[in-house]
Amino acid sequence: MIITFGLVAVFFAVIIFILHKVKQTNDSFTEYAVAGRSFGAKYQAMSFLNTWYPGAMFTAFAGMAAASGVISFYVLTYSLLTVVLMYVMAKPVWIWGKAFDLKTQPDLLALRYNSQHIRTVTAVIGILSGIPWLILGMQALGVMFVHLSFGKLSFSMAVLLGVLVIVIRQFWTVRLGMRGVVISDMFQGIVAYIGGSLILIGLVVWIITTQDVTLNTMDSDMFTIPSIGSDQGPLWLFSLVLTGAIGGWCWPYIFVRLFTADGVKTLKKSAAIAMPLSLIFCVSLLLFGMYASGLPSIEGHAEDVWFIVTNQAGGPILLGLAGVIVLAATMGHTDGNIQAYGAQIANDLIGNYFKLDPKQLIIIAKVGMVIITIISAWLATMTLPALFALAVMAYQGIIQIAVPQFMGLFWKKGNKQGAIVGMTAGFITAVFLEFNFPESLPWAYGLTSGTLALVVNMSIYVLFAYLLPNDAKENQRLDTLFNLVHAKPKKG
Repeated sequence: MIITFGLVAVFFAVIIFILHKVKQTNDSFTEYAVAGRSFGAKYQAMSFLNTWYPGAMFTAFAGMAAASGVISFYVLTYSLLTVVLMYVMAKPVWIWGKAFDLKTQPDLLALRYNSQHIRTVTAVIGILSGIPWLILGMQALGVMFVHLSFGKLSFSMAVLLGVLVIVIRQFWTVRLGMRGVVISDMFQGIVAYIGGSLILIGLVVWIITTQDVTLNTMDSDMFTIPSIGSDQGPLWLFSLVLTGAIGGWCWPYIFVRLFTADGVKTLKKSAAIAMPLSLIFCVSLLLFGMYASGLPSIEGHAEDVWFIVTNQAGGPILLGLAGVIVLAATMGHTDGNIQAYGAQIANDLIGNYFKLDPKQLIIIAKVGMVIITIISAWLATMTLPALFALAVMAYQGIIQIAVPQFMGLFWKKGNKQGAIVGMTAGFITAVFLEFNFPESLPWAYGLTSGTLALVVNMSIYVLFAYLLPNDAKENQRLDTLFNLVHAKPKKG
């Protein structure tokens, strides 16, 4: 335990040292919320990865690969598609963000649809959907500390320790805002996804060369995917990939990454950097899980595969490094969550209805972050048997933002009525269906609740676009808005 906990303590101390070196500038809410749109491609790429891939990747998805095999590779597919969408969205989002000083995802929708209330609806959906995943991230640290203590800590005590670590870390998130988050993401991302990939590749080689596990020795069920006649339905896998890909940019803490770059070229370059890193990390993680499934120690403990195998292969030192990697990934995801929600509370909920100066917005954002941290930490220490089901339901709900967001970026006809009614109806439909038909809808060929709700959402959006067409004044405003995107950049 001195070795495992010592390695985690050293890593945590390095993070705090890095954050202490960050210059605190609270001159404007734009600086606090999006770091003054000042970061280059490398920081952008690593910040995206450190927010996109949580620490649960090493437990939930490695465990899924160990238990179910190639079906787990759907996470690789939708993750790469999410990076492609970053490239596609970069130009309109960044140009509008810079021109109109946008700071949050609801800011963008409020501008596109010329609506104050869509800002509130989007913020509420984003915050409510994100809290279950924030709690799961904190509880994942509990699993980590149980293994780092070699079973000496009970799960409840380990969760308390994990929550304490995250709460202490949030002092700097609250104080520094987005700049501190992005700078720490660089170091955390290098540790989690570059260092993690190297260890994963090394473990795969170790399993193949010393444990006599090959693809040929695996059960044939590891290579099957749901199709016609399966329990899930033929469209289940399609739904998982679709909702995963479009859902990525519906989360507030992911979307805000489009505002922190210093230009459109930077965003596109960051996508080019993130793509191979994401590919290598995901393939390494999922292959590791599949190969590890052949080890006797993994039987019945698939979700613990990362910690069991690192301990088996390298003892306390490798196990401690495995804990450091999970902590690095978890902190990036959690910090991004809390920072984005604080900004939305200030900018899109309270600031949406009361005129506030930058200092007041920053204060409210900080208070909001503290409240979100306290509530999430408190809930993380409780036994919540339906938490994962609630998190899945939240994912099906959050993707309803995709219709007004993506269609609004590339189609002028959509209006605020269709956006608000469609998004709200889609969210309610997704929650209702997920509650009654968890996992998939057998009568809809395996579509998930969120996918079917997207059909309802989009139908309403398009219907309103033609039943209530924009007037001449609104069309002129939209023409001006879209012309900014297509205008040639000035030289010099």
